[in-house]
Amino acid sequence: MLYDEGGSGTPILLLHGLMGSARTWRDQVPWLREFGHVHTFDAAAHGRPAPAELTTEAFVADLAEATASISDPMVVIGHSMGGLHGWMFAATYPDRVRALVVEDMAPDFRGRTATDWAAMMRTWPQPFPDERAMLDYFGPVAGRYFMASFACGPDGYRLHGPLDTFVAISEEWGTRDFWPGWNSVRVPTLLIEGEYTITPPDQMRAMAAARPHVRYRLVEAAGHLVHDDQPVVYQAEVESFLREVLTEGI
Repeated sequence: MLYDEGGSGTPILLLHGLMGSARTWRDQVPWLREFGHVHTFDAAAHGRPAPAELTTEAFVADLAEATASISDPMVVIGHSMGGLHGWMFAATYPDRVRALVVEDMAPDFRGRTATDWAAMMRTWPQPFPDERAMLDYFGPVAGRYFMASFACGPDGYRLHGPLDTFVAISEEWGTRDFWPGWNSVRVPTLLIEGEYTITPPDQMRAMAAARPHVRYRLVEAAGHLVHDDQPVVYQAEVESFLREVLTEGI
């Protein structure tokens, strides 16, 4: 579940989004090695058993146990669900995090449900027989993301976990207020939001205003997968932030 991707120095931990996998960071790993010792991680319920309770706290506890061997404070970089787990990990284990990058995730989705999203996923023609079918169905950006996440077997590509589990993870967010966790984080943070975000309007800007040492960047022409949609902009923002955190010590 925890993969050593090489590099040396400050540990850097990459956390994927819902229905993602450690492999979705493959394009970011090489340049991140220039800044530290990179690790990727498969969250519980993503190709391995789910926690007994599908709560954010349970996922954070699983993450803490899986990364216990990393002794130095980490730079935690998370996309969507991984961003939420990253800041809740920093709130729960403040001595284990040196800095945060949160991509396209907000603290308060209360009132939203995954009903329409789940209905759409149930129409997916699984298994997808090959890579061409994945790209034709999802498009070049989401298609590559899901190819790196789905389980690939003799008959093609399938979701790497039960759909009902993924839906339940998302539904929990619609019942929770994660602002207290966010407000308790004290490490330098970079917030990256896509122009075509899934987050409630203006919440990520409000996150930046709520705490010191938080930088916010809205990336134009990017959807939810900012790091894949606009990889050059994403890399430039993260590299600039890491230089300040690791070299200048903000």
